[in-house]
Amino acid sequence: MSSGIVERMPDAGSRENTRFIVLISGIATIGGFLFGFDSGVINGTVDGLRDAFHSGSAGIGFEVASMLLGCAVGAFAAGQLADRHGRRAVLIAAAVLFLVSALGAGSATSAAFFVAARIVGGLAVGAASVISPAYIAEVAPARYRGRLATVQQIAIICGLSAAFLSNYFLARAAGASTDVLWLGAAAWRWMFWMQAIPSLAFLMLLLPIPESPRYLVANGRTREAVAVLMRLYGGDGDATSRRIAGIGASLAERHERPRLADLAVPGTRRMRPIVVVGIGLATFQQLVGINIVFYYGAVLWQAVGFSEHDALLINVLSGALSLGACLVTVLLIDHKGRKPLLLAGSIGMALSLGIVAFAFASATFDANGSLVLSRAAGTLALVAANVYVICFNLSWGPVMWVMLGEMFPNRIRGSGLAVAGAAQWLSNFAITVTFPIFLAGIGLARTYGLYTLAAAVSALFVVRFVRETRGRELEDMEG
Repeated sequence: MSSGIVERMPDAGSRENTRFIVLISGIATIGGFLFGFDSGVINGTVDGLRDAFHSGSAGIGFEVASMLLGCAVGAFAAGQLADRHGRRAVLIAAAVLFLVSALGAGSATSAAFFVAARIVGGLAVGAASVISPAYIAEVAPARYRGRLATVQQIAIICGLSAAFLSNYFLARAAGASTDVLWLGAAAWRWMFWMQAIPSLAFLMLLLPIPESPRYLVANGRTREAVAVLMRLYGGDGDATSRRIAGIGASLAERHERPRLADLAVPGTRRMRPIVVVGIGLATFQQLVGINIVFYYGAVLWQAVGFSEHDALLINVLSGALSLGACLVTVLLIDHKGRKPLLLAGSIGMALSLGIVAFAFASATFDANGSLVLSRAAGTLALVAANVYVICFNLSWGPVMWVMLGEMFPNRIRGSGLAVAGAAQWLSNFAITVTFPIFLAGIGLARTYGLYTLAAAVSALFVVRFVRETRGRELEDMEG
C-alpha cells in the first residue's frame, strides 16, 4: 500500500461531510476492536489450553504467541494486497478471517488445530492493524487525522476490555474457565466463540463503506474517486479536480508498483533513516512488555496470590484505565503533538515498571513452588502495573500506530508500513513466547527489569531520532 490521500485543508465554503468521515472511520476501527478482542481473549483461556492439550510452559507460550506469527505475515502482506485489491476489500477479507478463527479456536481438538486457527486470526489482526489506520488517514482531513487515527487504539482497548469482561462472566457462570458451560463445551471455548459476534458485525458494516479515493485514482477509476471525494468533502468541481490532480501528482513520484527496494537510500544498500525510525517505534512498543499484561495478566496475578475471578477482574480494571488514557490522548495528540506524548510515556513506563520489578524482588515461594507476595508488595505491584498501563495508553499505544500511518513519504508508505508492521508483530511474538520461559528461569523481578530497561532506552530513542508529524499533510512527509 503506498500513499494516502494528498489533500490540503478543505476550501472555504466546502461542505465537508464530517459525520460521514467519522462514521466510515468508526467502521474501519472495528478492525481494531477485533484486534483487541483477539489479543485479549487468550488471557482467560490459558488454564483451559493447558488442561485440554496438556501443554508445558514452552507449549503454552507458543500457543499464546502463535497468533502473532500470522500477524507478522498479515501486516507484511496487507500493503501490497490493498494496492492491488483495495483497502475495503482487504478489510472485508480480514473480517472473514476473524470469523473463521473465532469458530476454529473454540472448536480445536488438538494443539495443532488450535495454533492453525490462531494463525488465521493473526492474519486478520495483522492486516487490520495496518489497513484500518491507513484507511482513516486516507479519508480524514489533516487537522483532525490524529484524533481519528487514535480512535483505532480506543477500539483496540475496547476490544481488550470486552474480551476481559466476556472471559470474566463466562468463567463465573461456569464456575471456572475449565468447567463446562453450555452445550457440553467448556467456558474457555465459549470465550473464543464470542468473538464471532463482532466479527460478523464488522463484515456486514464494511459492505456499504466507500473505497479509498487514493486507491481509486491509482487504478484509473477516476469517476468513482470524484464521487467519493464529493461525499467526503463536498465543494465544487474545481476543488475536487485539484484534489484528484494532487493524488495523481503523488502517484507520479513512485514506480508503477511499490517495491521493498525503495526503502533503501537511492544508489546504496542502506535503509532510509525514516524506515529505521519506523521499525524502532514498532519494536520499542513491544519491548516494554505491554502485551504480557494483556496476554498473561490472569496467570500473573494468580501467581501473586489472587483468585482466578479476582485476576480476571483486575484485567477489566486495566482495560478501563487503558480506555480512559486513550480518551485523553484523543484530546491531546493534535494539540501537543506526537513526540512529547511518546517521551512522557517512556519516562512514566520506565518508572512504573521499575517499581513493579522492585515489588516482585521481595517475593518468596511456598512449599508448592508458588510465588508469594506480602500484602504491601502485592498492592504496590498492582498499583504500579496499572500506572504503567495508563502511561502506555497515553503514549506508545495509540501514538505509534498514528505515526506509522502518516510518517512515511508517499512513495514508500506501503513498503514502510509493511516492514514496520512486521517488525512490530515479530517483536510481540518474541516477547510473548519468552515470558513463560523467563518467568520459570530468571523470575518476575528480573523479567520486569528487562522491560524497565527497554522503556528507558525508548526515551533516548524518541529524543534522538523521532521527528514531529503533527499538522503536516501526507505529501509533506520526508524520507
